[in-house]
Amino acid sequence: MKLTKARGQGGFTLVEVLVALLALAILASLSWQGLDGILRAREVTRASLDRSTRLATVVTQWEQDLHALHDTGVVPALAFDGQTLRLTRRVEAGVALVAWSVRSGLWQRWAGPATTRSGELQQGWLSSFQFVGNEPGHLLLAEAAGDWQIYFHRGGAWTNAQSSGDLLQPSQPQAPASGASAPAAEAVAATAPREALPEAVRLVITLDGRTLTRDIALGPTGS
Repeated sequence: MKLTKARGQGGFTLVEVLVALLALAILASLSWQGLDGILRAREVTRASLDRSTRLATVVTQWEQDLHALHDTGVVPALAFDGQTLRLTRRVEAGVALVAWSVRSGLWQRWAGPATTRSGELQQGWLSSFQFVGNEPGHLLLAEAAGDWQIYFHRGGAWTNAQSSGDLLQPSQPQAPASGASAPAAEAVAATAPREALPEAVRLVITLDGRTLTRDIALGPTGS
């Protein structure tokens, strides 16, 4: 008996193999694009979460500095010149000068050493006007920082921090007792007129094209 080969049992043709390979290539490309999209989305989410966490830490530090505000009477306890906000705050070892500034799109904070001497506090205050942003104690808080503004709440209304506020009556400085060491900074009373502390401080700053606004109440005396 003679056997003959049935039609259709000769396997796939070259065209069929190429079509199958093309389909597999398309599926693999789509799968990779989907995976790449998932990975990119995860990185964007992680970066956004990191920025949010860091910004929350910065805002917390801002609140802590203002809540620890202390008027020494030696230098202004709170002053804003349009670029830098300077304040004096309580720390464990005395009083420290802190400066927040926006320079060349960088939001920075500088904290000086603790002191109990009025001369050191005055010298630190004067030196802070010559800072360029790379001194010891400087910390980069955020990049892509745009314009920022500070407002003070006085008499039931918000006003620009660079406008004049209520003046306190000058008082006579306290003389140290005989044989006593130099008076602490917070014990020295200023003889020149100075502005009263506001009831609250409002921060308005642009970061990455978005505006952040934060109001902090200081209390009746800000101390």
